[in-house]
This record gives sequence, structure tokens and C-alpha cells, in this order.
Amino acid sequence: MSKIVLYGMDISPPVRACKLVLKALNLPYEYKIVDLVKGEHHSEEFLKKNPQHTVPLLDDNGVIISDSHAIVSYLVDKYAKSDELYPKDLAKRAVVNQRLYFDATILFMSLKNISAPFFLRNVTKVPQEKFDNVEQGYKHLENFLASDSYVVGDTLTIADLCCVATVSSLVGVLELDPVKYPKIIGWLKLISQLPYYEEENGLGAKAFIGFIKGALTVV
Repeated sequence: MSKIVLYGMDISPPVRACKLVLKALNLPYEYKIVDLVKGEHHSEEFLKKNPQHTVPLLDDNGVIISDSHAIVSYLVDKYAKSDELYPKDLAKRAVVNQRLYFDATILFMSLKNISAPFFLRNVTKVPQEKFDNVEQGYKHLENFLASDSYVVGDTLTIADLCCVATVSSLVGVLELDPVKYPKIIGWLKLISQLPYYEEENGLGAKAFIGFIKGALTVV
């Protein structure tokens, strides 16, 4: 088996999404910490691997892939013994892809637009519209879960593992209203029961929340 190296840090939701998928696939890998706050992602060595200077970054025996969604799709396609996490059926895969793009463009961007200024420049005053974007993402996710236990049907997919890494961090920015979002709360509880969840995502999410919760004010 190829040597797999994952670069990242645990407060990053996309990094935790990759760790969840690696564990779901039972793949051994080396984890190299890249401290974003200290600017280690701008080092000459890291930029040679990823000029975009983002984490996560996967090095699979010389195959370099950035972006968590590209990474987890690749890992399942290459290493999974079945296609449950990422269906080969084109219609089912299209829905999983849609949820992955939803995580990338709606859920994660609403989080990044608030958290990146906070972590990098200690910006604590946040326009109401940024919180509204988080709320909009919650509303869409609640609708996706309206008739299913998971974000795509009745089985766990990589879309769940990517989305849960983001949402478990977003709650530190904007708490989930149990009246408005009972399906999301139930889904979070369901995913948290995975035997590897706490180690691969829960601890990092708690650390993220510990930094940011209560530190933000609306302007």
C-alpha cells in the first residue's frame, strides 16, 4: 500500500473531514501538523506541494491532492472495498456530489467568512449578513434531511462526513435552534455515534468552538 500523508491541523473542519474518511476506510496514514496561525502553510516546502497554501493536503506516494472534497472522493475511489461511501451509480453519485458542493460553497464558506478574519486578524465584530448566511445554510441542510437520516438517503456517505465536520464547527458561531432544526440535531447525534467520530472530529470541533464561541458580536 502506498504511504499516505495528510497535512493539516485539527481545528480545520476540512482536515477533520479527511481524517473521518481515512478512518472510515481504515487506512493507515501519517499526519503532519501545519500551523496556519503561525503561517506554516506559507513555508517554501509546503508551497512546493500546494501553491494554493491550503490544508488539507494529501500526499499519496507522490500523488498530491488539495481540497477536502477532492481528497475524500479520491480516497474512496482508490481504496474502498465497496461504493457505499461514494456510490458508483451516476444518479446517486450526482446527489452526493451536490451535497459536497453545498458543503464547499454554502456551509464552509459561511464559516470561513467569519472564522478566518477571527483567527488571522482577531476580527470579532461580524456583520449580520454573515450570520444570515449561516442560517441559510442550516435551512437548506434541514430540508435535505427532511425525509432521510443522512444527507443522501438512508446510508452514510462522504457527504455526511464533510458536512458534519463543518456543522460541528458552525455551532460555535451560531447555535442550532432545536425548534427550527430538529433534523440537523438528530443527524449530528447519529453521526457522533460512529466509533471513530470523537477522536477524528469531536475533539477538533470542541477546540475550534472553544476559541470562537462567545467572542463574536454582531454589527
